[in-house]
Amino acid sequence: MSFTFDHDLHIHSNISHCSNHPDQIPEKILQYAVDKNLKTICLTNHFWDENVPGASPTYMKQNFDIISQAKPLPTHDKVRFLFGCEAEYKSYGNKYVLALSEKRFDEFDFIIIPTTHYHLYLSLDEKNPETKTNLWIDKFNKLLDMDLPFHKIGIAHLACRLMAPDKETYSEVLRTIPQDEMTAVFKKAAELGVGIEINASDMKFSDEEADDVLRIFKTAKNCGCKFYFGSDAHDPARFDEAEFYFKKAVRLLDLTEDDKYDFNKL
Repeated sequence: MSFTFDHDLHIHSNISHCSNHPDQIPEKILQYAVDKNLKTICLTNHFWDENVPGASPTYMKQNFDIISQAKPLPTHDKVRFLFGCEAEYKSYGNKYVLALSEKRFDEFDFIIIPTTHYHLYLSLDEKNPETKTNLWIDKFNKLLDMDLPFHKIGIAHLACRLMAPDKETYSEVLRTIPQDEMTAVFKKAAELGVGIEINASDMKFSDEEADDVLRIFKTAKNCGCKFYFGSDAHDPARFDEAEFYFKKAVRLLDLTEDDKYDFNKL
């Protein structure tokens, strides 16, 4: 059976610093799920745990008390509405800091971690593809070496455009990730049970970019990884277009229900 669009595990409300749309609130998010006949959705506002040093002034406003203002989440008898977060994962030279302390693990139903937010610690104008290619592998590997509750962790937007300032550099970064190293990291992810996100924005590639983007997800599939959908919606317009890009991914990757992340673990 083909992979069905019955969930969305990457959604922001206007509590996130990057969203200020008045309609991006839990009640309207739940209505989106009802309208699309979704079974599971997750609120994943940006988060920097106040127990972890290093937050920027912006992320100081994304602590636990603030993102918890969304609770209690509204309910519906046909939709499971999870409380999660997008916990930042920042690099300081060769050291990586996950903005989530162990004491907070049990506070969330699902945790997504972005390994490709290069704009937070590299200049977006940095056009050295080798730097970003090495970072793609190294950050992912180091994250998987951490002592984390991997059964409820997803890796967000692995083909994120924030990795590069232009289409040419973006494609080169993806194209030059060594296949053997990419395979090794996805095999590790599969063994740990980490979810791999199919982000709607990652699927907005041109014909020229298709092979470079899809190689990532085809490799993950071949290594036994399991996938979940994430609209990464910051406003209602993202919801309107997400289904098209999810179905595009299912078709191009030939995904079946066997490739789906197991929500029963959450």
